[in-house]
Amino acid sequence: MTDRFVVFDGVTKTFAGGVHAVRDLNLDIARGEFVTFLGPSGSGKTTSLMMLAGFETPSAGSILLDGRPLDRLPPYHRGIGMVFQSYALFPHMTVAENIAFPLTVRRRAKAEIEDAVKQALDLVQLSAMGGRRPAQLSGGQQQRVALARALVFKPSLVLMDEPLGALDRQLRERMQIEIKHIHARLGVTLVYVTHDQGEALTMSDRIAVFRDGGLQQVGTPGEVYERPLTSFVAQFVGESNQFGGTLGDAAGMVELDGGWRMPATLAHSIAAGARTTVSIRPERIRISRDDGAPATVQELIYHGDHMRVVMRLESGHAVFAKLLTGAVPDWVRHGAQVRVSWDGRDARALDALPNHRTEEKLR
Repeated sequence: MTDRFVVFDGVTKTFAGGVHAVRDLNLDIARGEFVTFLGPSGSGKTTSLMMLAGFETPSAGSILLDGRPLDRLPPYHRGIGMVFQSYALFPHMTVAENIAFPLTVRRRAKAEIEDAVKQALDLVQLSAMGGRRPAQLSGGQQQRVALARALVFKPSLVLMDEPLGALDRQLRERMQIEIKHIHARLGVTLVYVTHDQGEALTMSDRIAVFRDGGLQQVGTPGEVYERPLTSFVAQFVGESNQFGGTLGDAAGMVELDGGWRMPATLAHSIAAGARTTVSIRPERIRISRDDGAPATVQELIYHGDHMRVVMRLESGHAVFAKLLTGAVPDWVRHGAQVRVSWDGRDARALDALPNHRTEEKLR
């Protein structure tokens, strides 16, 4: 990456009691990039964002913005736009006054403020709402106001901390696309925090997957989903069938627990004889009458646009597939004897998990 606009250089954050929230974080973000910090609660993603914003101080390492160290720079001097899940709007101010606030405290001219607020309202499609109070708006409209306020002073960097978490599913999905379009239109650098894998896959240029204070993988949505580097990433980003086994040879043949052999693609260097977890996405599973390993259909679960077909192989392994609802053959029913197969290129040999039981993923 040639343009290192945001740089986390060996950043560590330790709280009282020796709790390591972030461990040796090294990450570069390019100018104009949309990067999502993705991970479960307590993974370090929000703490990393708060250190970039200036609300937390690194215990070690440094953070640079456009080549400038941020270590001693207070939040209000960093010129960063911020959007929170709670919106944080002033209830006694109108929508226009809320949006104007960052410009007012910067003592911009009245005419400049009025013009900038109008542009911001147009940007978030709230042109007719400037005179209303936040309490008169829906949740989605309030989030648009918060976004407009973060953008109105034209920051080079905008941070968003779970901004859509309080919205219902349909509205959240619409706002995802709106934020993505606004980012494309403005070209601002955007760092977004979420625990929602679908949100990260939909919106991001790159995803940084956090776990236990460290980075598991950084890559495009396609790279993270199609080519996970660890069992955690394969399990957390999307769904996967996971089987424990032992690597038989460097070519990728795995001896699965239960006496079943299968080819797999090595995600990284694994020594022959080492334990591994093989991960296969459910949409890569093929079901037929005459090709593959024998299996019994145990359950069909309707999800609207697709069906989840849960099966058990003769080896005892559970496996599930996703099929488009209209593409499920009538012979795939509860108790049916079928055959299951997949392309070895779709099976990823990853690090070994303590518990390899696919059944845990099916619950």
